[in-house]
Amino acid sequence: MSKYHSAISNRPRSLYDDALLSSAYADQLRRRQEYCAAYRQRMLAGQELLDFADWHKYFGLHRLPGGDWVFREWLPGASGGFLLGDFNDWKPHTRYALQDLGDGVWELRLPSKSLLHGQHYRLFVHWKGGGNGWRLPSAAKRTLRQQNARGEVFFNAQVWEPQPYIWQHCIPETSAAPLIYEAHVGMAQAEAKIGSFAEFTAKILPRVVDTGYNCLQLMAIAQHPYYASFGYQVSNFFAPCDLFGTPEELKQLIDKAHGLGLRVIMDLVHSHAVRNSLEGLGELAGGRYPFFHAGERGEHPAWGSYCFDYGNRQCCRFLLSNCRYWLEEFNLDGFRFDGVTSMLYKDHGLGRNFVSYDDYFSDNVDDAAYAYLGLANELLKSCNAQALSIAEDVSGMPGLGASQEEGGAGFGFRMAMGVSDYWFILLDRLGEKWSMAGLWHELCNRRQDERSISYVECHDQSLVGGQTFLFRCLGERMYDGMHLGAESLVVERGLALHKLARMATLATAGHGYLNFMGNEFGHPEWIDFPREGNNWSFHHARRRWELADDANLRFIQLLRFEKAMLKLIKTQKDFFEYRTQLLKIDEDKQLLIFERAGLLFVFNFNAQQSFADYCFSVRPGSYKLLLDSDRHEFGGWQRVEEEQVFFSRPEIVQGGMENRLSVYVPNGCVLVMEKT
Repeated sequence: MSKYHSAISNRPRSLYDDALLSSAYADQLRRRQEYCAAYRQRMLAGQELLDFADWHKYFGLHRLPGGDWVFREWLPGASGGFLLGDFNDWKPHTRYALQDLGDGVWELRLPSKSLLHGQHYRLFVHWKGGGNGWRLPSAAKRTLRQQNARGEVFFNAQVWEPQPYIWQHCIPETSAAPLIYEAHVGMAQAEAKIGSFAEFTAKILPRVVDTGYNCLQLMAIAQHPYYASFGYQVSNFFAPCDLFGTPEELKQLIDKAHGLGLRVIMDLVHSHAVRNSLEGLGELAGGRYPFFHAGERGEHPAWGSYCFDYGNRQCCRFLLSNCRYWLEEFNLDGFRFDGVTSMLYKDHGLGRNFVSYDDYFSDNVDDAAYAYLGLANELLKSCNAQALSIAEDVSGMPGLGASQEEGGAGFGFRMAMGVSDYWFILLDRLGEKWSMAGLWHELCNRRQDERSISYVECHDQSLVGGQTFLFRCLGERMYDGMHLGAESLVVERGLALHKLARMATLATAGHGYLNFMGNEFGHPEWIDFPREGNNWSFHHARRRWELADDANLRFIQLLRFEKAMLKLIKTQKDFFEYRTQLLKIDEDKQLLIFERAGLLFVFNFNAQQSFADYCFSVRPGSYKLLLDSDRHEFGGWQRVEEEQVFFSRPEIVQGGMENRLSVYVPNGCVLVMEKT
């Protein structure tokens, strides 16, 4: 194939293909590889991987084949305990006393009619050396928040034995590159309230499909006590958040999404856990250890949470079981692993710039965390060979996408977090000339041996203290300049940049694209969950869908462009399997021109100047205009004739003959053409 169509190999290169790594860090790479192999052997201890990841099947409350009940919990620090609930008026009785089986395992067996679906229960545990307290089971699959007469919130586990859910749809075809719609079920509604799984299924799924995404990433699914934590401080790792509905309603959401052709992945939080002792893991075993590190290392200084000890066998078993549970019980298609940087480094990567490869091979690296992630990715493939696994790592740790055999962690993708960071750095310099070479570098700066997901903004950019991309561009003009007929140069520039940034990010993305819900139409303002500081308001914890549905507002124009952009990319077979080919950077005029998979992209980032008869070198032939961000329907000025065809012509350039294309490029516009 020509240099314009050199396909990226589907086979990830070995870590040792990197000259710098192989020459300077070969010994460290081999030691890491040996550590991962030894870690796997120590954790499994002769068991098969799926058999080892059985926490949710062995511990917790289960029906036995004959109909009786068995409850088990791992309580190595306990001297005794009871299962208390609605079924015994919450009073200790020898019939409900746990029996010590040894090795920290406690068990209770009950007749079949002892417990009923929907009843509430908890553990009451006595600790060695004195003391006692209420706890929730580590493998509870249904937990509910309650409120006492004093208004205090507490949690109960719930006996959960509904009719088995019957799946209606198969998992959709998985070969297409992921176009991910990141969503939070609770804040997906326009109403000032917490949305439900059922509402999301009915109202939001059709929007996701209609816009053109093929993958849904759900946040805050596992149970978390504090709604404003965005689901990132998990208490019950096997229980869906009760604020959104029942486990069966979550299954129905996923099932419906599959029927619509959407893969569904979950934002998996294995980087830390909430400190709460009643419903969390913090003091379940009689102390923070062994789920979490002892001392300062077990407490995250920035998040106020507990940090897992990935080198502990029972902790590894618990977390791997959690991966297996969500995949098998809910038919999920994979995970985005949150906080991978925090997992990989003993100092959690706080305050580090990661400018040297020394940072990746120092004593600061948590080898056990790296090895755990490799084992987790191996388990994903054992459950579902097509499962998606995405690492949220800002450090750039090499090898995350390499196989375990090569000493890697086995991730399928990593988030290209630097792309988003760079766009928001540029927004701080609105009105200045941007470096086109700098932008090109940031858009394409990735290792070719790892697959990556690019994005302009996810939920992070909109959290309290931040703003959406469009709101950063428009400021207060968002409130009075977005209706049709309003005249504002600030709005015109902002709309143009919104389209340019998204098209440039998608067109140069390594192997996939992501967007946070609502940002496809330029959602205003920021995200702020109800809390004491905002008088428990839901005003910023919802999505303003009515803005995108109003034909008198300009949000709908951005949504139309998003749809057209995704449709264009999806019509190009294997688009992401081709490398971008830079054709021209014009720093003076602020133009960036490149080709990929037979598509020609011409970007004019100049805020004031348009350029007639702008010439640049291409392959000989004719080029048909497919997409023009300046069209009226996208909020532009319709300065370029639709579907026109451009013809290259030979010219002598600097003493040589080249084929040149002459194009009119309006300011703040991107043109996409296809060679015919």
